[in-house]
Parts: sequence; structure tokens; C-alpha cells
Amino acid sequence: MATEYVRQMAIPEGYPEDAYHIAIAVVNDMDLLLSWNFRHIVRRRTKDVVRMVNTMNKFGEIEIITPAELL
Repeated sequence: MATEYVRQMAIPEGYPEDAYHIAIAVVNDMDLLLSWNFRHIVRRRTKDVVRMVNTMNKFGEIEIITPAELL
């Protein structure tokens, strides 16, 4: 999944650890992913591409938010 996030340009190629962070949460069927990483993770494009990749690969959706949004 991480490779697919990078391939679909949700995450820049030079930051595979950010793609792994998302993939681990998705594969383990988490509902939420909390992150302060506004550069690569908590941004509209990432959320949209992750949703598309997950759907194409028959994984559930994950909500990507900042800890501040939990309040």
C-alpha cells in the first residue's frame, strides 16, 4: 500500500516513511490517523489519493486528522 501511495503521488517519493505510516494504519483497519505532518500527510491531496487507492485495493477508508481536530 505504501508503494501505491507514492506511485499515485499522495506522498512524495523521498518520504516513504510517511507512506508507511498511512499504510500501516489502513492495513490494520484503523478508523483514524492522527498526524501533525501538514507537509505530506494532513493535506487534501493526500486524503483524496489515499481514499482512491484504498477503494481500488478494497481497503476501508481512514480519516486523516490532526490531534487538535479531536477536541
